[in-house]
Amino acid sequence: MITYKLAIIGYPLTHSLSGVMQNAALKASGLEGEYETLETKPENLIQVIKKFKTEGYQGFNVTIPHKVPVTLFLNECDELANLTGSVNTVKILEDKSLSGYNTDVYGFIKSLPEGFSVNEESAAVLGTGGASRAIVAGLVHMGIKEIDLFSRNIIDSHETAQILRGRFPNVAINLLQNQMLANLEKYKIIVNTTPIGMRNYAESISPLSDETVETLREDALISDIVYNPFKTELIKQAARYGKKYAGGLDMLVFQGAKAFEIWTGIKPDADKMKVAALEALM
Repeated sequence: MITYKLAIIGYPLTHSLSGVMQNAALKASGLEGEYETLETKPENLIQVIKKFKTEGYQGFNVTIPHKVPVTLFLNECDELANLTGSVNTVKILEDKSLSGYNTDVYGFIKSLPEGFSVNEESAAVLGTGGASRAIVAGLVHMGIKEIDLFSRNIIDSHETAQILRGRFPNVAINLLQNQMLANLEKYKIIVNTTPIGMRNYAESISPLSDETVETLREDALISDIVYNPFKTELIKQAARYGKKYAGGLDMLVFQGAKAFEIWTGIKPDADKMKVAALEALM
């Protein structure tokens, strides 16, 4: 029987629930092994990948700030990883080659309310990091016609915007300063892909003002991919003003379940993964 060695790398990782969730999936699936949480600073990325390859790991998850840099070490990528240029799941094959996947796209789409449509609509995406690329790909898959990317630093974000325009030429992708985000009336969905609101990182702050949230139309939705805390300040705002919302936990669970399936070939019990994550949050 295989004893699985799995992990997540990122920095910081004090907020991460992936360990409790994936260890619950291993137990529920009757598999031996452990999923570790390995806080990894950018300067230690090469060293940690060498460790995985030499110490018999079968795979690992990747989060901020490694989702784009890790692509430099991969032998191959799936279509979504190629499309986004961002990887959150890596499988280590028997010959020690690395295959990269992006399960964030799947997780994001699955996390939205059943029947919710953005076809021929406009979206606002806050942030231009690795996670935002997956969100853009998901929105394009759902039929979005225009995406406004909001960034605090236009110069640093220009390359990401150009990459996305090249990969999704049929969608209008605009790059705007955060200060321009004052009225949400044109958007069917607003997605926060920044770490603002995350536990131990600007936890009590929302990326949007109350006045801005109030401008959201009735049929629109606010999505926050931050999952810890369970209800971020942004989600609390949405609830306070009677707006539709989707928190980050379901996206975490669904992308994690897909990653587990890639590593093990077994479809895990996503409900048990979510319960384990919720218990850790409480």
